[in-house]
Amino acid sequence: MASGGIVNIRRDVEDKFYRYRMPLLTTKIEGKGNGIKTVIPNMADVARALSRPPSYPTKFFGCELGAQTSFDEKNERYIVNGAHDANRLRELLDGFIDKFVLCKSCKNPETELIILKQGRSEDIIRDCKACGERTGVDMRHKLTTFILKNPPVKIKKGKKKTGTGDAAAGVGGGGDSPDGDVSPAENGAESDDELTRKIKAEAKDLNDETTLAKEDWSADTSPEAVKQRIKALEGGLAGVSLAGDDEGSDDDVNSPYSQLGKWVEENRDDHEGDTKTFLVAVFKKAEQLGIEKKHKSVLVLAQALFTENVLKEIPEYAPLFVKTVTSEKHQKALLGGMERLVGLSYPDLLPAVPKILMAFYQVDLLEEEVVTQWGTHVSKKYVDKETSKRVRKASEPFLKWLEEADDDSDE
Repeated sequence: MASGGIVNIRRDVEDKFYRYRMPLLTTKIEGKGNGIKTVIPNMADVARALSRPPSYPTKFFGCELGAQTSFDEKNERYIVNGAHDANRLRELLDGFIDKFVLCKSCKNPETELIILKQGRSEDIIRDCKACGERTGVDMRHKLTTFILKNPPVKIKKGKKKTGTGDAAAGVGGGGDSPDGDVSPAENGAESDDELTRKIKAEAKDLNDETTLAKEDWSADTSPEAVKQRIKALEGGLAGVSLAGDDEGSDDDVNSPYSQLGKWVEENRDDHEGDTKTFLVAVFKKAEQLGIEKKHKSVLVLAQALFTENVLKEIPEYAPLFVKTVTSEKHQKALLGGMERLVGLSYPDLLPAVPKILMAFYQVDLLEEEVVTQWGTHVSKKYVDKETSKRVRKASEPFLKWLEEADDDSDE
């Protein structure tokens, strides 16, 4: 993927914890004179995040700009004739997303394009997997002619309800509903003895660094103590009230989960070395929002608290996670947060995945069975499928270390 960062599919949504994300569109100008053209190196990756054929947004650009387009799908090369600014194409991509991806009812990108035939006429419909609504696209747009001539390919996703008699072809939307498990063989899993030996050696160092007591926080969370200890952190955020269901969703920009994540990020660097007081404040904030026991809170905290220095931060923040990770579901959410951290926010951390898992394991935040099951089953629950594969591939040395350690104990 060409470098350019990751952005929300809906770029009008500034929430970092918005689930649906895509690579930032990049461009490259080639040729000169009448032969000048704009190549989009990562169009395939962008389209994959939107779950649309890459030819659709490329052709959309051509329709909007009045320019010829060409695509070489085998080599993932997508071209718009003429010299076009990257920002201009990103704005046009927003238009494509609005017209051909987002549900018109709930504005969720988890849609599937289907073609409905009624007599001699054909309509293109966005079938939303999030809210269930079916909304039509503007059939006056020139792209619709191209889509009808090049219909999307139906992707089988395991057990699903069959259609209701419509003659339809469809392609999955930009959501993260699980689409079945992928075995290690399908992942292209390979053993890595050298990395495994490194993990074993580093495990000894991690033992000393990550041994933390599971503290009783009852004294810290008493009303009087908390009032004094977190006054500077709470500031004007005290007394925030929530409307609606306190369960919420991490997709909703106004959900308690988004509020918690934003609050943590805003206050993360202001505790002046008093980490314990800060962690108490974080827990109290989650309590205030009514989500301190929810597994989605663990997902958000993993994204908001950890940075590229995650290996140093895990021992510091472990007491908070020991307090909040209380079930297998919470452990899976912690792993999901780690997937987003290294797969989307800090891709350079991928080689450190075994060390990160070891650090979590050493402070009893992850159980062997949960990690093993997670490591051998690719899922789209928290990130896209390709990212999920990369993270699990990187985790192989730790999984192998677990397996060998278990064999040793059996002997």
